[in-house]
Amino acid sequence: MGFLADENVPRPIIERLRTDGFTVRSIFEESRGISDAHVLSLANEAGLIPITQDHDFGELAILRRMPVAGVLLRELARLPLREQAKRVAGFLSIDPADLAGKLTVIEPARVRIRALPQK
Repeated sequence: MGFLADENVPRPIIERLRTDGFTVRSIFEESRGISDAHVLSLANEAGLIPITQDHDFGELAILRRMPVAGVLLRELARLPLREQAKRVAGFLSIDPADLAGKLTVIEPARVRIRALPQK
């Protein structure tokens, strides 16, 4: 399973996931300044799950029903970067395949998972 990190995903999280063996493309490295809809389109075309802290991605995937393999939303801004990276990597080490077709929200104390609408 691969991921597309939105511009707002800090470098330490991207590096940690890459170190853990995940394929992670980065909007910051490849296409800074593109719209959220464009990010979702790129993720869908490449079969990647976007990682973001932007709630607009949930709206685009759920309300507008934009096609996407899944969405991983980080609500971890209150944690130090090292803890954020550890939390995301720890969750993904369990079974990243469970992210397919779901909006997954990682918070400091819990993870919420909601099925995305069928296309």
